[in-house]
Amino acid sequence: MAEKFNSTKEYVASEELMSAVNVAIALQKPLLIKGEPGTGKTMLAEAVSKSLGKDLIIWNIKSTTKAQDGLYMYDTIQRLYDGQFGEEGVDDIGHYIKLGKLGEAFTHDEQVVLLIDEIDKADLEFPNDLLWELDQMEFYIHETKETITAKHRPVVIITSNAEKELPDAFLRRCIFHYIDFPDEELMREIVRVHYPDVEEHLLKNAMDVFYDIRSMKDIRKKPSTSELIDWINALMIGGISADRLRQELPFVGVIVKKDEDLETVRSNVH
Repeated sequence: MAEKFNSTKEYVASEELMSAVNVAIALQKPLLIKGEPGTGKTMLAEAVSKSLGKDLIIWNIKSTTKAQDGLYMYDTIQRLYDGQFGEEGVDDIGHYIKLGKLGEAFTHDEQVVLLIDEIDKADLEFPNDLLWELDQMEFYIHETKETITAKHRPVVIITSNAEKELPDAFLRRCIFHYIDFPDEELMREIVRVHYPDVEEHLLKNAMDVFYDIRSMKDIRKKPSTSELIDWINALMIGGISADRLRQELPFVGVIVKKDEDLETVRSNVH
């Protein structure tokens, strides 16, 4: 029977999300995850890794990242340096080939979970430049004339903050899931994973204020799940009673991060 992902002690996943992960695993396709910041996209890969008992390899994408970076790098400078000082093995080009994160995933002795995090930070050609490697699970090293083929097809999870549209050719090869912002029932469960002993009245009032803030139409940056968790932690550490939340908005800077949002919140939360 194929391995299946389930929620872990640290990560509460909806039924829809668990199904999306398991379909991607069964079909051996990358899982593309979108959702607003703070909905647990990156943490999902960690949860899948723990649930399946597999190592996690993380490839963090930046604006300067190229697809080649994930395959391998030929360290010509080190080879030149070694040649100048008469180091042994300088004629072995393979000694100067350093595998990237995709290369590491392909050559791992066991199946791993590979997270390609925030793919939309790179330029528009980046996703298309990975099509062959993700389809065929192999790449060619020109310097050594060697083809690296995956020993085991990794479980590939790709996250996007929807900052850029991804190419259709890339999207066709992925299973897609959008993580909706948690409703109050799921959010309560998520918070209690982190703070099982939180007092119920404090949790209810904090969540009421939190969702009220998120519903304000003029808010520019809506507070995220992680910020609610941090806020509840601050309230517990500060010994704040539930009844003081709306009147005083203690530690509001934990969940509201923009000046104009702070003004909006203070004038609308009573």
